[in-house]
Amino acid sequence: MAGRKKLMGQRIAVLAADGFEKVELTAPVAALRAAGAEVDIISLRAGKIRAMNLHVPAELIPVDWTVDEVTGRDYDGLLIPGGFMNPDALRQSSDARDFVRAFDLLGKPIATLCHGPWVLASSGLLRDRTVTSWPGIRDDMVNAGAIWLDQEVVRDGNLVTSRGPQDMVPFVREMIQLYAGGPASNGALRRRHSDPQRESPAAVTSAAMRWIPRSPLGAVLGLALIGVGVMAAGRKNGGEQISATEARSASV
Repeated sequence: MAGRKKLMGQRIAVLAADGFEKVELTAPVAALRAAGAEVDIISLRAGKIRAMNLHVPAELIPVDWTVDEVTGRDYDGLLIPGGFMNPDALRQSSDARDFVRAFDLLGKPIATLCHGPWVLASSGLLRDRTVTSWPGIRDDMVNAGAIWLDQEVVRDGNLVTSRGPQDMVPFVREMIQLYAGGPASNGALRRRHSDPQRESPAAVTSAAMRWIPRSPLGAVLGLALIGVGVMAAGRKNGGEQISATEARSASV
C-alpha cells in the first residue's frame, strides 16, 4: 500500500486551457490522486474549461486557480496535457510561460505529452534538452534547440515527455517516478541525436477524420464556445503578475 501512495503530501499543478485532450488530463490526474498527490487545475481564466476527444468537444472541468493566482513555489511538480488548441493558447500567455519557467528555475519536475511540449518551447526551456512529442511537432522541438526522439517516453533531468495518448501507460509510469524522485527506466533515457521526421502522419489522425459526425452542429457549437473562452482569457488586463515575479526571483 505504501508504494501506491508514493506521492502522499505532494501538490501537483495541472496547467490547461480550453481545448485540452481529455484523456491526457483525466488519466494522469487519476493516477496522481491514486498515488496520494493533491492536484489543482490551473488555467488562464476562472470557471470551467472545455475538454476535447480529438476533434469532438467533450465535457467541462472546473478550474481551481488562475495562473496569475499561484506560483511555482506553491507546487511540487507540473503537468501540461496536450491537445491541439490547449497548448497553442498557453504558449501565447506570458503568465503561463512565466509559471512554467518558474518550475524549471526551481528544478521542479515537469511532465507533458502530445502537443504540450509546445509550451516548453515557447518558454525557452528546450535548448540542449532531449524530448519527445506528438510527431507532427518534431520540427518545432528541433528548432527550439532540443534533441527529439520518436519513442514512447523520454526523461531528461526534470523533464518527462511523451508522444500522446497511445503512450499513456509508460507516460504515467515515468511521470510518477519523476515526481517521486525515482530513477528513469531504461526505455526513457535520452540519446545524443534526433530521430528523423516521419514519412507519413500518425494513423490515429486520419482515422479520427473518417468518423466525423454527419451533422457536426454540436461540434461546431463546442468549438465556438472554446473560442469564446480563449478570447475571454486574452482580454485580461496586463501588468506584472505573481507568476512573472516568481520566475524572476527563482533565478536569484
